[in-house]
Amino acid sequence: MVVIFGMNQIVSHGFGMFLFAALVPLMRETIQLGHWHLAAIGALTQLAYLAGAMLLGLCGHRLNTGRLSLATGALCSVLLFTMAHLESPPLIMLTLTCLAASAAISWGALVEIISHHTRPEQRSTCLSTVSSGTAWGYGLNGLLLLLVVPSLGWQQAWQLAGACGLLVVALTWQLLRGLGQPATNAQPEPAMPTQRLLLALCRERTAFLACLICFLAGFTTMPFSSWLATYLDQLGLPASLGGYTWTMVGVTGMVAGLLAGRLADRRGHGVALLVIFGGFALGQLAFVYDPARFAMVAGFGYGMMYFPMWGIVAGWVGRHYSATATMQISGFCMVTFGLGGSLGNLLAGYLRAITGSLDAVFMMLAGGAVLLMMLGGWILGNHTSALTPGPEALGPETPAP
Repeated sequence: MVVIFGMNQIVSHGFGMFLFAALVPLMRETIQLGHWHLAAIGALTQLAYLAGAMLLGLCGHRLNTGRLSLATGALCSVLLFTMAHLESPPLIMLTLTCLAASAAISWGALVEIISHHTRPEQRSTCLSTVSSGTAWGYGLNGLLLLLVVPSLGWQQAWQLAGACGLLVVALTWQLLRGLGQPATNAQPEPAMPTQRLLLALCRERTAFLACLICFLAGFTTMPFSSWLATYLDQLGLPASLGGYTWTMVGVTGMVAGLLAGRLADRRGHGVALLVIFGGFALGQLAFVYDPARFAMVAGFGYGMMYFPMWGIVAGWVGRHYSATATMQISGFCMVTFGLGGSLGNLLAGYLRAITGSLDAVFMMLAGGAVLLMMLGGWILGNHTSALTPGPEALGPETPAP
């Protein structure tokens, strides 16, 4: 199950969200994609991802998540095939927007299925490993760029991605047919009504902290990825350093999911969050101190935190809530991540405009990373009390084992 659902992440996020960024320089040689097209694509895909996540949080409990995962996988595969034949910028924007919304819904559906069919002591390992499928997608995008595109063209890369998507849909269908009863013998797990869900996000500690973590993660990681190449160019550093840094991000993310998930299951979610946030914060602080020497260290910390975080947070939420409620809360975690990333990019642009430099931007990101580390330490320090639902948590929450 973990392998096949990880392959779903490769298709939905690795290809659906990031393959265009890898191929766009080559696509612009044959398609008239201007800078405003690229800006519009960035904005629309972010909005679509937020819309998909919010739709999942509000309506996902009314749908069969198994069928939902198959539907999003099939839609993503068809859209990937379609990208190979599009030459109109508006149609490309529409297709990428649909891919982004599909990716958000796909992840939420996988969270619900995994939460149903794994034991609590294995849940974070499974979720974190699956979420790291995005890092494997990064790596496969690089292979497509190096091995397929030079000889066959960028259209063939989209077609191969679509073919992989169809294969994954077939494997997912076989897997879902063979899944037995949920790993727990609990009564059917209720969903949260919309009003109850919104109150939980504001008033219940676990749900609120999960959204806060994702907000801070978006606030720090999205501006870092957006402005890294520009900052290295400002400092007169070679462009290859950015390439090596992103290679480090992908390679680290490929293994971080499994290791961080096991740490969460064996030593507690607070320990795992503190470790991954601490590694990210140290990498950011080192990068601010000496970008030339520590860019790859920052990439290591980024990959160590970004990819497994989603699974660890979902596993932590799953200790307090039913599988369906966990899916709903995870949807809003994606929304807060996007809002944090948007705010971070806006502040970065503002600081760049008023200072004429990106130095203050990366100092801001290092400060946000330190806040994440402090939040992980606070969760670890309050581990015992945080695992005990309060009176406000009665209903969809379930007592932790």
